[in-house]
Amino acid sequence: MDWSPLFVSMKTAVLATVITFFLGICAAHQVLKLKGKLGWVMDGLLTLPLVLPPTVAGFFLLLLFGKRGPLGKLLGLFSIQIVFTWPATVIAAVVIAFPLMYRSAKAAFEQTDENMVYAGRTLGLSESRIFWSIRMPLAFPGIVSGGILAFARALGEFGATLMIAGNIKGVTQTVPVAIYSATQGNKMDRAMLWVVIIVGISFLGVFFMNYLPYRKRCGKKESRA
Repeated sequence: MDWSPLFVSMKTAVLATVITFFLGICAAHQVLKLKGKLGWVMDGLLTLPLVLPPTVAGFFLLLLFGKRGPLGKLLGLFSIQIVFTWPATVIAAVVIAFPLMYRSAKAAFEQTDENMVYAGRTLGLSESRIFWSIRMPLAFPGIVSGGILAFARALGEFGATLMIAGNIKGVTQTVPVAIYSATQGNKMDRAMLWVVIIVGISFLGVFFMNYLPYRKRCGKKESRA
């Protein structure tokens, strides 16, 4: 049994989650500062990969990072190739998982108590201090839930990964791609094994996502008691 798809998927999902975690928080915070139509347009653009078919997102990535694409030509000057390499799996996972992290962080920031922010400004705190000392702690449970969702989405990414990274064993073959390959080769037992593994990991992610708010509510009840 070749376990490389699991290792490729896990390291891809972990790195993609770290990247989307910080990018999503930063993007959500900046978009909330925008007013009017500009905010709506930016929100729509950042959410677009969530509603597009993954193969379409992969197609656009292929146009960007291909040898004839603008980024591909630029990286080619430094002898760097992205297409059909492991970094391509990370890029695909980041693009597909980013909207979940962004939307979760944006919703968490929108639900924070603005009275606390106004109180911080009254006390003379800078905007950066207010963000790290007030907004982030209040929005943290929602942000963590977004990170878990982003990890699960990155772990299960298939369409964009196959488009830009291909199906190279030990390099770009993730668990979803391995399931596809095993099914195409009529190796149903192996495909079922991978399905059970990825379903188990995804279920654990959803469990922790639901457990965090429950633990927070229990902590509040104990403090009141």
